[in-house]
Amino acid sequence: MSIQHVSLRQLRVFEAAATNRSFSKAAEYLHLTQPGVSMHIKELETSAGLPLFERIGRKLYVTEAGQELLARAREILRALKDAEDTLDSLRGLRRGRINLAVVSTAKYFVPQLLARFGKNFPELEIRLAVSNRNSVIEQLVANEVDLAIMGRSPQALDTVAEPFAQNPHVIIAAPDHPLAAQRGILVETVAKENFIVREPGSGTRLAMQQFFGEFGLACNVGMEMASNETIKQAVMAGMGVSFISRHTTDLEIQTRRLVVLDVRGTPVIRQWHVAHLAKKRLSPTAVAFKEFVLTQGRELLRDRDTAA
Repeated sequence: MSIQHVSLRQLRVFEAAATNRSFSKAAEYLHLTQPGVSMHIKELETSAGLPLFERIGRKLYVTEAGQELLARAREILRALKDAEDTLDSLRGLRRGRINLAVVSTAKYFVPQLLARFGKNFPELEIRLAVSNRNSVIEQLVANEVDLAIMGRSPQALDTVAEPFAQNPHVIIAAPDHPLAAQRGILVETVAKENFIVREPGSGTRLAMQQFFGEFGLACNVGMEMASNETIKQAVMAGMGVSFISRHTTDLEIQTRRLVVLDVRGTPVIRQWHVAHLAKKRLSPTAVAFKEFVLTQGRELLRDRDTAA
């Protein structure tokens, strides 16, 4: 068979399997059975005349031939999405699809933005990927997403990144921590505490390093964790303190399970950005969502901060 006779269904299944490195996850995402996914991949490999995947141990890898086909498949699927978005716009339909990547810290408020925006787009389809900063940048580079919501914009990537709200960072501790009752704590003092920090490459870790670096200091890193939720649990358990976005701690601070230390120079104010590749052709729906974030995002976060 010729590769020219493959179906769009086969390409969608292949792209999902390659992206997730898993037939079972592809089946779950596409609402198919795993044998159904395997059948589509087998038929596609027959048409290609080459294996597209190889399994080493328990891990699934995309072969060189698979990588070549994957790049073309994504181009085809993106072109079809662009065509669909344009036709929807011409028909005046209040619908559309957005591929959105957000850094993990932003997951605490992005669902509220999507809910507000979705009221005007009842048939809106969102594909939301939550990752650390490095992964979000990789998705932008690969043109896998329309928009990204992140802190500091990538300097080495040709993007359009527009700020829409403040992102204050604070140092948190358990309520019974010895520094909890103190005021005007010196940065040199808090730097000696046992810090529980995000993994290298995360936006929060970069902001922390920059803050202490401005004082010619490096904080005492005692433990690394890849989840804000796990960090908060560790701090509540008295295992140390942490430098973290204020937007991740609203509930715990309201209920006095965590406190913000009164450290000089804090809160450290950063900015939230909505970003996309400079050469990216945004769909009408993505343009509308970007404008919504730029006009409504500041208000939503301000309301959250006031309530907190």
